[in-house]
Amino acid sequence: MPLFDVLVLIRGAGDLGSGAAYRLVRAGFPVVMTELANPTLVRTTVSYGSCVLNRTVVVEGIEAQTATPQTAHQMIEQGMIPVIIDPGRNSIEALRPAVVVDARVAKTNIDTAIHDALLVVALGPGFTAGVDCHAVVETNRGHNLGRVMWEGSAEPDTGVPGSVDGKGSERVLRAPCDGVITQFVLIGERVTAGTVLANVGTTPVIAPFDGVLRGMLDSEQVVTAGMKIGDLDPRAKREYCFSLSDKSLAIGGGVVEAVLSAPQIRTLLSPQKQAMR
Repeated sequence: MPLFDVLVLIRGAGDLGSGAAYRLVRAGFPVVMTELANPTLVRTTVSYGSCVLNRTVVVEGIEAQTATPQTAHQMIEQGMIPVIIDPGRNSIEALRPAVVVDARVAKTNIDTAIHDALLVVALGPGFTAGVDCHAVVETNRGHNLGRVMWEGSAEPDTGVPGSVDGKGSERVLRAPCDGVITQFVLIGERVTAGTVLANVGTTPVIAPFDGVLRGMLDSEQVVTAGMKIGDLDPRAKREYCFSLSDKSLAIGGGVVEAVLSAPQIRTLLSPQKQAMR
């Protein structure tokens, strides 16, 4: 059976889901992604879900375009990742993928079930392997990042971002109030502490330290107080803003491991072995 028949559907086309999509496509798997009609993507420059707002996007040499379940296979044959606007389960029912990956990283299970596909993989906390999915991939920075678990759960959500160059919570930009965001600084720009990066309504979002703006919600997005709206990188390397992160690639590697090591998928990939039995 060719890899084309082992379709992988990734729910959530943000930066972590995009890392998984990139790894899978490079490994030869056909991938389709789903996203909301108005996605709240922070790392827009490295998220395939950005095509929902811009029709098409290229991340690390792979193009993604908005699609429907009816056009998805044709786009895959053209070497693209189709992204379907689907907040629910319609794409799973229409496409019947062999693998479903929940990459929405909601820190809780919204509606994923272990019977959604032959193999169901979930990223991060909120899932229990063997209960609501087959495998869980650790998303917390540290020794276990990207590790695949076939029993149990990922580390619980601490609410504290992992440290990068000594910066933890302060590198995550959050909405100071409810309102509509207006972005003033472009992703990739160097800024100094005190720079006004955006407004939420009339309230400024100020850079807490020197660095490079690595992510920011697009202007006109409606946000709520405390919501993550941006990411300031203290390493100040502009190129990091336009390439998949070490974290997303590590998690993506875990997804590829889960797919290739699952017995039910290995059976699909080894028809000759099955025929010899």
